[in-house]
Amino acid sequence: MQTLPPRSPSLTLLRLSAAAISAACLLSPPARAQAPASPAPPDQSAPSAAIPEQKLDAAAMALQKVVDLKQDYQRRIDAASEPDKQGIADEAKGALAKAVTDQGLSVEEYTAIIVIAQRDPQVREKILQRLPQSDDSRGGNSPNK
Repeated sequence: MQTLPPRSPSLTLLRLSAAAISAACLLSPPARAQAPASPAPPDQSAPSAAIPEQKLDAAAMALQKVVDLKQDYQRRIDAASEPDKQGIADEAKGALAKAVTDQGLSVEEYTAIIVIAQRDPQVREKILQRLPQSDDSRGGNSPNK
């Protein structure tokens, strides 16, 4: 029986994709609706209070780019032949990391902020407020365009 070599580029892409999927959860309206329902004491979210506003701005901008890139690359991987998938995954890994680092964050900082936002409704709301309003436009709701 042969053992397959580890796929480190794919693993990194999966980690970034997991962060993107987690981030996509932040974009969904149900996440917004659930945020006020859980009044948690601020003691446990002390690290989140230490996130500078500039980092939250950068994380929100990176989040939007990561989600867009993830969707684009997922479509490309789905449509690609099996031999081409690894090359596209490698390209995606670099593009996702660049989308984060272009905003002045390391991938580790970005991931940490996203994890905190998943656990802390106040941080989640701060990031949501910084996102461009394209999908969730409550004020201009016109179903008949």
